[in-house]
Amino acid sequence: MKTAIKEITPLTQSDCYTLFSRVKKDFNFPLHYHDEFELNLILNAKGAKRVIGDHIDVIDDVELVLVGSNLQHAWFTHECTSQEITEVTIQWHKDLFDDKFLKRNQLSFIRKMFERSKKGISFPRETIQSVCDRIRTLNHMNGFHGVMELMSILYDLSISRNIRTLSDSSFNSDQQYNYNSRRLEKAFDYMNSNYDKEINLKDIAKLVNMTEVSFSRFIKKRTGNTFIDSLNEIRLGHASRMLIDTTHSISEVSYNCGFNNISNFNRLFKKKKNCTPREFRENFAGTRIFV
Repeated sequence: MKTAIKEITPLTQSDCYTLFSRVKKDFNFPLHYHDEFELNLILNAKGAKRVIGDHIDVIDDVELVLVGSNLQHAWFTHECTSQEITEVTIQWHKDLFDDKFLKRNQLSFIRKMFERSKKGISFPRETIQSVCDRIRTLNHMNGFHGVMELMSILYDLSISRNIRTLSDSSFNSDQQYNYNSRRLEKAFDYMNSNYDKEINLKDIAKLVNMTEVSFSRFIKKRTGNTFIDSLNEIRLGHASRMLIDTTHSISEVSYNCGFNNISNFNRLFKKKKNCTPREFRENFAGTRIFV
């Protein structure tokens, strides 16, 4: 199996969730994973191949899967011949629903569903049919009502019968992303707020009252990434959002996201997303909303 790439989604810390809807002829996104939870509704794609963790299956004409944080997944065209594959993808931050909130009795079913999603779960046809229209109309809802409807959909999914766990072994490496550090939180908040400006290691280390060497070791140990890799991931996430949300040129997006060298931006983008910024923009030529 091919190595999964980490997707840097365009969802920012100011958003609750994003929904992307489109009709297409094939699946062309590689095996990948990301921090965010993902609910994927796919219609008219009978014969396509689904990979979730170590589980591989050929899907039917209706498909609804919940993928947990940092679990590798992908859909491939395989034997699907449909020219009108409908795909609705909803992504939300893994901390949108706080752990303390999920421990309340009324949220126990959602909490258990999220736990199972670490290995990926699929829903039966009757459940899909009961929520399909609600999922597809979410892109017409904004703000508070959209968040409440998403939560209502998740609750209804959590109490449905015959939910199936997909992966036998968890490919989920989510634990390494639980930083549990006020210093890192402060550093990431600063980088997220100032990604379009010049940011260097010296400034960040000073911000969290550490030496440059100590902070470099600290962020690497806690996140698995170097300081510059973490900063680039944040900037690429904002760049992805801008490529979808605006008509800015590639060079404008690059400079507006803190990359002073267009060649370096293109190289990093291609390395992280396995496609060029232009290809990424074209690939997301559908309806996308952020709430």
